[in-house]
Amino acid sequence: MVFKRLMQAMGVGGPSVETVLANPNCRPGGQVEGTVHVAGGDHQVDVSYVSLGLVTRVEVESGDNDYQTTQEFHRQQVTGAFRLEAGQRYDVPFRFDVPWETPLTEVYGQHLHGMTMGLRTELEVARSVDKGDLDALAVHPLPAQERILEAFLRLGFRFARADVERGHIYGVHQTLPFYQEIEFHPAPQYARAINQLEVTFVADPRQMQVVLELDKRGGLFTEGRDAFGRFTVDHATADRTDWTAQLDAWLRQSLQRRGLFG
Repeated sequence: MVFKRLMQAMGVGGPSVETVLANPNCRPGGQVEGTVHVAGGDHQVDVSYVSLGLVTRVEVESGDNDYQTTQEFHRQQVTGAFRLEAGQRYDVPFRFDVPWETPLTEVYGQHLHGMTMGLRTELEVARSVDKGDLDALAVHPLPAQERILEAFLRLGFRFARADVERGHIYGVHQTLPFYQEIEFHPAPQYARAINQLEVTFVADPRQMQVVLELDKRGGLFTEGRDAFGRFTVDHATADRTDWTAQLDAWLRQSLQRRGLFG
């Protein structure tokens, strides 16, 4: 009996948890639906809670060293406390809210290189937390984001990679402790002036901030530096603008002011 209690205390023969998503595709500001299946082990337990957490990989700058870490940035508890009998099956349907600032992982059916996103299930029994496997999520652009990205593709820019960086952008209201940068290789007409272009979206229910960063090429006697641009797009009116022409005009003006584009 003592051995059996010891094994139970170590979690041996305890409950297992599995999450099944109805659809792994979602958008910022939307929802993910599914069911958490909890299966009882070989003894009765009191479950404190079952929760879901949205996690992604984040790059952190620390002095001269950069490192990557997995960060949870949104959590929902899907059950309170309940007793689970030995061998009992307990199914919990859920709707999980996806924050508006959630980084994108997919664009036009292609995975953005460098991005990882998943929903992790957590179950607590007797102050011991069992973190289940990650269920991958595919986060697609909002319509307004899609129009901006499409405009860059029309101009000839090509996707390079994306990453998520811990920190806040000066002058931009953020609710999450990080932001995503989507990197493009330059279009041919800008290739002599810039190395790459980075786009960041910070969205809320009404609008989104778009932050552009140009990594400029250095000349023989000049050092390459970054140029920034920022503007606001309303979700409701984003389709009324010719973004290809608008972005082309901004890029040309920005580079011409710095003598990098003739």
